[in-house]
Amino acid sequence: MHPTPYVASLRVYEPIASFELADQVRWAKLSITSPTVWDEQIRSLKRSISSEPTNLKLDGAHLLEREGKKYIAPWSTAARCWAALEDFKYSLPKSVINFFIPQAIEDSIKSTIDIVEDKVSHILTSTWSIPPRWFALFSPDERLRGVNTNGHFTILRTAISNAKSRCAFTHQAVLGAFGEGAVEGEVAELLAWLKIFDGKSIVELDYGGLAAYLNNKLVECGEVGLDADTSVEDVATSIAGLASGDGALAGKGYERLVSRWRRVSALESAT
Repeated sequence: MHPTPYVASLRVYEPIASFELADQVRWAKLSITSPTVWDEQIRSLKRSISSEPTNLKLDGAHLLEREGKKYIAPWSTAARCWAALEDFKYSLPKSVINFFIPQAIEDSIKSTIDIVEDKVSHILTSTWSIPPRWFALFSPDERLRGVNTNGHFTILRTAISNAKSRCAFTHQAVLGAFGEGAVEGEVAELLAWLKIFDGKSIVELDYGGLAAYLNNKLVECGEVGLDADTSVEDVATSIAGLASGDGALAGKGYERLVSRWRRVSALESAT
Protein backbone atom coordinates (compact mmCIF):
# COMPACT_ATOMS: atom_id res chain seq x y z
CA MET A 1 0.00 0.00 0.00
CA HIS A 2 1.30 3.49 -0.83
CA PRO A 3 2.24 5.54 2.25
CA THR A 4 0.19 8.46 0.84
CA PRO A 5 -2.67 6.54 -0.77
CA TYR A 6 -4.78 9.54 -1.75
CA VAL A 7 -2.33 11.24 -4.17
CA ALA A 8 -2.17 11.03 -7.97
CA SER A 9 0.73 12.52 -9.95
CA LEU A 10 1.30 13.99 -13.39
CA ARG A 11 5.02 13.82 -14.20
CA VAL A 12 7.27 14.97 -17.02
CA TYR A 13 10.41 12.87 -17.55
CA GLU A 14 13.09 14.73 -19.51
CA PRO A 15 16.07 13.03 -21.20
CA ILE A 16 18.91 12.85 -18.69
CA ALA A 17 21.07 14.90 -21.06
CA SER A 18 18.74 17.87 -20.50
CA PHE A 19 20.08 18.40 -16.98
CA GLU A 20 23.22 19.90 -15.48
CA LEU A 21 26.28 17.63 -15.60
CA ALA A 22 26.39 17.18 -11.81
CA ASP A 23 22.79 16.00 -11.80
CA GLN A 24 23.42 13.72 -14.77
CA VAL A 25 26.26 12.01 -12.91
CA ARG A 26 24.21 11.61 -9.73
CA TRP A 27 21.05 10.36 -11.45
CA ALA A 28 22.94 8.06 -13.82
CA LYS A 29 23.64 5.93 -10.73
CA LEU A 30 19.92 5.38 -10.16
CA SER A 31 18.76 1.85 -10.87
CA ILE A 32 15.57 1.33 -12.84
CA THR A 33 14.43 -0.85 -9.93
CA SER A 34 14.95 1.88 -7.31
CA PRO A 35 11.70 2.48 -5.34
CA THR A 36 11.78 6.24 -6.01
CA VAL A 37 8.03 6.74 -5.68
CA TRP A 38 8.06 5.05 -2.29
CA ASP A 39 11.14 7.04 -1.21
CA GLU A 40 9.56 10.33 -2.24
CA GLN A 41 6.36 9.61 -0.35
CA ILE A 42 8.16 8.44 2.80
CA ARG A 43 10.26 11.62 2.85
CA SER A 44 7.11 13.68 2.31
CA LEU A 45 5.46 11.98 5.31
CA LYS A 46 8.53 12.69 7.45
CA ARG A 47 8.34 16.37 6.52
CA SER A 48 4.71 16.45 7.65
CA ILE A 49 5.71 15.57 11.22
CA SER A 50 9.01 17.44 11.43
CA SER A 51 10.18 20.90 10.40
CA GLU A 52 13.16 19.85 8.32
CA PRO A 53 14.04 22.62 5.82
CA THR A 54 13.90 21.51 2.19
CA ASN A 55 17.45 22.64 1.47
CA LEU A 56 19.19 20.24 3.84
CA LYS A 57 19.24 17.25 1.48
CA LEU A 58 19.95 16.63 -2.18
CA ASP A 59 16.68 16.24 -4.04
CA GLY A 60 15.68 12.89 -5.49
CA ALA A 61 14.23 11.96 -8.87
CA HIS A 62 12.09 9.37 -10.61
CA LEU A 63 13.56 7.35 -13.45
CA LEU A 64 12.24 5.84 -16.69
CA GLU A 65 14.21 3.85 -19.20
CA ARG A 66 13.12 3.65 -22.84
CA GLU A 67 15.12 1.96 -25.60
CA GLY A 68 18.25 2.09 -23.45
CA LYS A 69 17.86 5.82 -22.68
CA LYS A 70 17.23 7.30 -19.25
CA TYR A 71 14.55 9.90 -18.55
CA ILE A 72 14.38 11.83 -15.31
CA ALA A 73 11.55 13.52 -13.38
CA PRO A 74 13.15 15.39 -10.45
CA TRP A 75 11.06 15.52 -7.32
CA SER A 76 11.33 19.34 -7.46
CA THR A 77 10.74 19.38 -3.72
CA ALA A 78 11.59 23.05 -3.18
CA ALA A 79 9.42 24.27 -6.07
CA ARG A 80 6.50 22.10 -5.01
CA CYS A 81 6.80 23.15 -1.37
CA TRP A 82 6.84 26.79 -2.41
CA ALA A 83 3.75 26.35 -4.60
CA ALA A 84 1.94 24.49 -1.82
CA LEU A 85 2.95 27.16 0.68
CA GLU A 86 1.60 29.94 -1.54
CA ASP A 87 -1.69 28.08 -2.08
CA PHE A 88 -2.04 27.48 1.65
CA LYS A 89 -1.28 31.10 2.53
CA TYR A 90 -3.97 32.34 0.15
CA SER A 91 -6.50 30.13 1.95
CA LEU A 92 -5.84 31.74 5.36
CA PRO A 93 -6.13 35.20 6.91
CA LYS A 94 -2.68 36.83 7.13
CA SER A 95 -3.02 37.18 10.90
CA VAL A 96 -2.94 33.41 11.50
CA ILE A 97 -0.43 32.21 8.89
CA ASN A 98 2.53 32.17 11.30
CA PHE A 99 0.66 29.85 13.65
CA PHE A 100 0.68 27.19 10.91
CA ILE A 101 4.00 27.90 9.17
CA PRO A 102 7.01 28.95 11.28
CA GLN A 103 8.87 31.87 9.72
CA ALA A 104 12.12 29.87 9.77
CA ILE A 105 10.58 27.17 7.55
CA GLU A 106 9.12 29.72 5.15
CA ASP A 107 12.49 31.48 4.93
CA SER A 108 14.21 28.14 4.27
CA ILE A 109 11.85 27.28 1.42
CA LYS A 110 12.22 30.76 -0.06
CA SER A 111 16.02 30.70 0.16
CA THR A 112 16.08 27.34 -1.60
CA ILE A 113 13.72 28.37 -4.40
CA ASP A 114 15.65 31.63 -4.90
CA ILE A 115 18.81 29.73 -5.85
CA VAL A 116 17.07 27.13 -8.01
CA GLU A 117 17.54 28.23 -11.60
CA ASP A 118 14.55 26.26 -12.89
CA LYS A 119 11.67 26.96 -10.55
CA VAL A 120 9.22 24.85 -12.53
CA SER A 121 8.24 21.52 -11.03
CA HIS A 122 8.35 18.38 -13.15
CA ILE A 123 5.51 16.94 -11.04
CA LEU A 124 1.94 18.06 -10.41
CA THR A 125 -0.13 16.29 -7.76
CA SER A 126 -3.82 15.98 -6.96
CA THR A 127 -5.46 14.54 -3.86
CA TRP A 128 -8.57 12.36 -3.80
CA SER A 129 -9.38 12.95 -7.47
CA ILE A 130 -7.76 13.60 -10.86
CA PRO A 131 -8.42 16.78 -12.88
CA PRO A 132 -10.29 15.92 -16.10
CA ARG A 133 -7.78 17.91 -18.18
CA TRP A 134 -5.02 15.47 -17.19
CA PHE A 135 -6.85 12.60 -18.89
CA ALA A 136 -7.05 14.64 -22.09
CA LEU A 137 -3.29 14.19 -22.61
CA PHE A 138 -3.56 10.43 -23.24
CA SER A 139 -5.25 7.82 -25.39
CA PRO A 140 -6.65 4.49 -24.10
CA ASP A 141 -3.89 2.41 -25.72
CA GLU A 142 -1.31 4.25 -23.58
CA ARG A 143 -2.82 2.95 -20.35
CA LEU A 144 -1.25 0.24 -18.20
CA ARG A 145 -3.09 -1.18 -15.19
CA GLY A 146 -2.90 -4.18 -12.96
CA VAL A 147 -1.70 -5.29 -9.52
CA ASN A 148 1.83 -5.14 -8.10
CA THR A 149 3.39 -5.40 -4.65
CA ASN A 150 1.82 -2.07 -3.65
CA GLY A 151 -1.66 -3.10 -4.83
CA HIS A 152 -3.71 -1.91 -7.80
CA PHE A 153 -2.17 0.60 -10.18
CA THR A 154 -2.99 2.59 -13.30
CA ILE A 155 -0.30 4.44 -15.25
CA LEU A 156 -0.56 6.30 -18.56
CA ARG A 157 2.50 7.40 -20.55
CA THR A 158 2.90 9.25 -23.83
CA ALA A 159 5.41 11.36 -25.74
CA ILE A 160 5.22 15.01 -24.75
CA SER A 161 4.52 15.91 -28.39
CA ASN A 162 1.30 13.87 -28.19
CA ALA A 163 0.38 15.45 -24.85
CA LYS A 164 0.89 19.00 -26.17
CA SER A 165 -1.09 18.33 -29.34
CA ARG A 166 -4.02 16.85 -27.40
CA CYS A 167 -3.90 19.63 -24.82
CA ALA A 168 -3.96 22.28 -27.57
CA PHE A 169 -6.98 20.60 -29.17
CA THR A 170 -8.70 20.45 -25.79
CA HIS A 171 -8.01 24.13 -25.21
CA GLN A 172 -9.51 25.10 -28.55
CA ALA A 173 -12.58 22.95 -27.89
CA VAL A 174 -13.13 24.46 -24.44
CA LEU A 175 -12.46 27.99 -25.68
CA GLY A 176 -14.90 27.54 -28.55
CA ALA A 177 -17.61 26.13 -26.31
CA PHE A 178 -17.28 28.34 -23.23
CA GLY A 179 -14.98 31.22 -24.13
CA GLU A 180 -12.33 32.50 -21.76
CA GLY A 181 -12.79 31.56 -18.13
CA ALA A 182 -11.67 29.32 -15.30
CA VAL A 183 -11.85 26.01 -17.18
CA GLU A 184 -10.20 27.43 -20.30
CA GLY A 185 -7.53 29.03 -18.14
CA GLU A 186 -6.67 25.75 -16.41
CA VAL A 187 -6.20 23.99 -19.75
CA ALA A 188 -4.10 26.89 -21.06
CA GLU A 189 -1.95 26.74 -17.92
CA LEU A 190 -1.41 23.00 -18.40
CA LEU A 191 -0.39 23.55 -22.03
CA ALA A 192 2.04 26.31 -21.03
CA TRP A 193 3.57 23.97 -18.43
CA LEU A 194 4.09 21.21 -21.00
CA LYS A 195 5.78 23.62 -23.43
CA ILE A 196 8.56 24.32 -20.91
CA PHE A 197 10.14 20.88 -21.18
CA ASP A 198 12.41 19.14 -23.69
CA GLY A 199 10.57 18.05 -26.84
CA LYS A 200 11.74 14.46 -26.35
CA SER A 201 10.26 14.16 -22.85
CA ILE A 202 7.70 11.60 -21.67
CA VAL A 203 4.52 12.53 -19.79
CA GLU A 204 3.12 10.15 -17.18
CA LEU A 205 -0.13 10.10 -15.23
CA ASP A 206 0.12 7.83 -12.18
CA TYR A 207 -3.10 7.19 -10.25
CA GLY A 208 -0.95 6.36 -7.22
CA GLY A 209 -2.97 5.04 -4.30
CA LEU A 210 -6.20 6.33 -5.87
CA ALA A 211 -6.15 3.24 -8.09
CA ALA A 212 -6.95 1.02 -5.10
CA TYR A 213 -9.81 3.24 -3.96
CA LEU A 214 -11.24 3.46 -7.47
CA ASN A 215 -10.98 -0.29 -7.93
CA ASN A 216 -12.86 -0.92 -4.68
CA LYS A 217 -15.59 1.57 -5.51
CA LEU A 218 -16.12 0.09 -8.96
CA VAL A 219 -16.35 -3.42 -7.51
CA GLU A 220 -18.88 -2.19 -4.93
CA CYS A 221 -21.00 -0.95 -7.83
CA GLY A 222 -20.96 -4.38 -9.48
CA GLU A 223 -18.29 -3.53 -12.07
CA VAL A 224 -15.04 -5.34 -12.81
CA GLY A 225 -12.76 -3.03 -10.90
CA LEU A 226 -10.16 -0.93 -12.73
CA ASP A 227 -10.92 -2.62 -16.03
CA ALA A 228 -14.21 -0.71 -15.97
CA ASP A 229 -12.44 2.65 -15.63
CA THR A 230 -12.99 4.59 -18.87
CA SER A 231 -11.84 7.99 -17.65
CA VAL A 232 -9.65 8.63 -20.70
CA GLU A 233 -12.42 7.60 -23.07
CA ASP A 234 -15.00 9.69 -21.19
CA VAL A 235 -12.89 12.84 -21.40
CA ALA A 236 -12.22 12.20 -25.10
CA THR A 237 -15.98 11.85 -25.66
CA SER A 238 -16.65 15.09 -23.81
CA ILE A 239 -14.00 17.01 -25.74
CA ALA A 240 -15.27 15.62 -29.06
CA GLY A 241 -18.74 16.84 -28.11
CA LEU A 242 -17.44 20.30 -27.29
CA ALA A 243 -15.44 20.47 -30.54
CA SER A 244 -18.46 19.48 -32.65
CA GLY A 245 -20.98 21.57 -30.77
CA ASP A 246 -22.80 18.49 -29.49
CA GLY A 247 -23.65 19.46 -25.93
CA ALA A 248 -25.43 16.18 -25.21
CA LEU A 249 -22.36 14.15 -26.14
CA ALA A 250 -20.08 16.44 -24.14
CA GLY A 251 -22.31 16.18 -21.11
CA LYS A 252 -22.59 12.41 -21.36
CA GLY A 253 -18.83 11.87 -21.23
CA TYR A 254 -18.32 14.41 -18.44
CA GLU A 255 -21.12 12.97 -16.28
CA ARG A 256 -19.69 9.46 -16.55
CA LEU A 257 -16.28 10.73 -15.47
CA VAL A 258 -17.53 12.85 -12.58
CA SER A 259 -19.91 10.23 -11.20
CA ARG A 260 -17.08 7.66 -11.11
CA TRP A 261 -14.55 9.88 -9.37
CA ARG A 262 -17.11 11.40 -7.02
CA ARG A 263 -17.25 8.04 -5.24
CA VAL A 264 -13.51 8.26 -4.57
CA SER A 265 -13.37 11.94 -3.59
CA ALA A 266 -16.21 11.37 -1.12
CA LEU A 267 -13.78 9.22 0.91
CA GLU A 268 -11.86 12.36 1.89
CA SER A 269 -14.64 13.47 4.24
CA ALA A 270 -15.13 9.90 5.49
CA THR A 271 -11.52 9.44 6.65
